[in-house]
Amino acid sequence: MEKKKMEKERKEAEEDDEGVVIVDDETVRLKPKITLLSGVTVIVGSIIGSGIFLSPKGVLRETGSVGLALLIWLLCGVYSTIGAYCYTELGTAIVRSGADYAYIFEAFGPLLAFLRLWIESMIVRPCSTAVIALTFANYAVEPIFPSCEPPAIAIRMMAALCIVILTVVNAWDVVLSMRVQDVFTYAKLLALVLIIGAGIVQLARGESENFLDPFAGSKLDPGSIAIAFYQGLFAYNGWNYLNYVVEELKNPYRNLPLASWISCVLVTVVYFMANVAYFTTVSPKEMLESSAVACVFAKRLFGVMAWTMPAFVALSTFGGVNGVLFTSSRLFFVGAREGHMPKVLSFVQIHRLTPVPSVIFMGLTSLVYLSSTDMYQLINYVSFVNWLAIALSVVALLYFRWKRPDMKRPIKVNLIWPISYLVASVFLVIIPLYTNPVETGLGCLIIATGIPVYVICVKWKSKPAYVNKIIDDFNIFAQKLLLVVPSEKSS
Repeated sequence: MEKKKMEKERKEAEEDDEGVVIVDDETVRLKPKITLLSGVTVIVGSIIGSGIFLSPKGVLRETGSVGLALLIWLLCGVYSTIGAYCYTELGTAIVRSGADYAYIFEAFGPLLAFLRLWIESMIVRPCSTAVIALTFANYAVEPIFPSCEPPAIAIRMMAALCIVILTVVNAWDVVLSMRVQDVFTYAKLLALVLIIGAGIVQLARGESENFLDPFAGSKLDPGSIAIAFYQGLFAYNGWNYLNYVVEELKNPYRNLPLASWISCVLVTVVYFMANVAYFTTVSPKEMLESSAVACVFAKRLFGVMAWTMPAFVALSTFGGVNGVLFTSSRLFFVGAREGHMPKVLSFVQIHRLTPVPSVIFMGLTSLVYLSSTDMYQLINYVSFVNWLAIALSVVALLYFRWKRPDMKRPIKVNLIWPISYLVASVFLVIIPLYTNPVETGLGCLIIATGIPVYVICVKWKSKPAYVNKIIDDFNIFAQKLLLVVPSEKSS
């Protein structure tokens, strides 16, 4: 009898590609399906979206010189890598999906965690998705309108189509979503390798005019430097996205730090070299006048094959949208599981084992932001609130060191790194309060609007019976329509 039982358990167990034994259970929940390679593509694919093709213009405009712009790009990479390093300690000590939300919840309680979630759900995630989707649309429709500006309605419709398709993909299957992420990450890296290769050839030919006096005309006032950092950091946004899905990552203690380090170093090198390549061919004046720097670069060097660059950029940003949708839906799933979002968002599809309601929610909120096509305004609008919350997560790391010295930490970073990160974050958060009071004031106002929402929707437990009935009826309707049920614990 015992022998038969052991044989049955042996058959149910299987080894994944990392050599970790996984027991196949029948519970309806999100299951670990993300390998190390997929983890790298989640981070790289989420970082390399629209930023490297949009932000060169924004960074140059605020810095005023080629040399300072390149320095900002490099420092943004270093800053993001330090942040990712801090997050490896948090992610391996608190192995729960949700990243910033989970860490703030654990350290400072539900109110601050809810405000972080409120910011993410109302601004950061849907806004980022809309920005990347609009960039995809700009490049995708460019061949259709070669001699004129594309109509705004055409751009919005193409962006909406992108979001809808990827919402369906993410709702359908985790593995399919990861395959999309893998393929489109390779495509965007290939596009950047082509740009870098062409730039190296240009340098070999002596095309270095823009580097002769690289710091001439530099803007050194703190406000401009802060905004330049915002533009550059937008291009690096996504370095912490694997922490949002750590519960679905195989062997997280090994794969989370490895994926984070590989991705951040790779992206920093690629971004710096890509910007150097741009300046070998495109003058600063031309870059400031162009909204599609990569396409101007390709037209100069690739001749009849210049059409490949808009195609590659479209593929790149398409994959970026997929990465944001995938990780964002998990954040909302975790928030709903903690009672901070509608309960239905924590439900899982019984056949696909995907968080279908939270995926749909993310897709719909992203569509709302398509009403604006001013992407630079959206970038600045998102950055202040986003980096404020990430800095608070690093404060949580220091808080745990103080209050929980015996907490299990598979990775323990030197305190100089989180402290250095916080010093830089204070600069990025405080300076815009003086240089852009309207935008940052609006960001603070949106944070504050989360407080009454928290009191009414979360803290207020004794709601009228008719309110609870409406909520229950909606949950039941969603369950029947989407075939979803509450997530179960692992057996």
